Amino acid sequence: MLHSQILYSVEDHVATITLNRPEKLNAFTNTMMREIIDAFDRIDGDDDVRVVIVTGAGRGFCAGADLSGGGDTFTGGGSDEPSDVPGVRRDGGGMVSLRIFDCTKPVIAAINGPAVGVGVTMTLPMDIRLASEDAKFGFVFARRGIVPEACSSWFLPRLVGISQAAEWCYSGRVFGPAEARDGRLVRSVHAPAELMPAARVIAKEIVENTSPVSIALTRQMLWRMLGADHPMEAHRVDSRGIAERGRSADSREGVVSFLEKRPATFTDRVSDGPPSIFPDWDPPKFS
Repeated sequence: MLHSQILYSVEDHVATITLNRPEKLNAFTNTMMREIIDAFDRIDGDDDVRVVIVTGAGRGFCAGADLSGGGDTFTGGGSDEPSDVPGVRRDGGGMVSLRIFDCTKPVIAAINGPAVGVGVTMTLPMDIRLASEDAKFGFVFARRGIVPEACSSWFLPRLVGISQAAEWCYSGRVFGPAEARDGRLVRSVHAPAELMPAARVIAKEIVENTSPVSIALTRQMLWRMLGADHPMEAHRVDSRGIAERGRSADSREGVVSFLEKRPATFTDRVSDGPPSIFPDWDPPKFS
């Protein structure tokens, strides 16, 4: 797919997705939705990509949904994709969030400017969020007469707690990066020029020191266990994971490299299909 509203590049095993409608503060459209999903499809099919960074072009990260359609912007749903409910279209932000949730690579959000509405909710299934001092955040849905979307009613309370999630969603107010950090929405706040370098430092640590297949499985373990009813569910998954990975070439290399005091060279590939330690998880497979 040719991209017109995002930029996509890969360097040093790190894919960078840049939302690219700077004249509109990267406002979210159906075209952008499809291009983001396409980029994550490419990422999961490329073993050279180990980590993903998502950021925005210009002054904004994403100012929310493009409201140029006026009062009918949200009529019937947020995208042009039909749902399983007659007359209701699928929420486009939710389609992006679900695709990111299924990604086999770690995802870092480098939030360089305003992230409002879907601009913030699309970051919730990303693993690590860093903010610029120029960033602003807002779960503004009630102020627009709608409700939180992009699966944020699932993600946000798990990330920041129900009380903080409720305050931000009920008020719909816009707040700054310090409050976002204090509320555990973002990991850290950086001067604008230092934001992407800080994200790349985290990405480099992952690229240089970890097994891609182990990361793919660990990512799903951490996210999926947020909804588990009992730690026994985690114990079952852990046991299957240790048994599967313990027989792998990467496991042997991880131990031997430690004993030999040298960097590990991991050879197992995500594209070969991570072992299914979750009975209901069918990892994305792309060629």
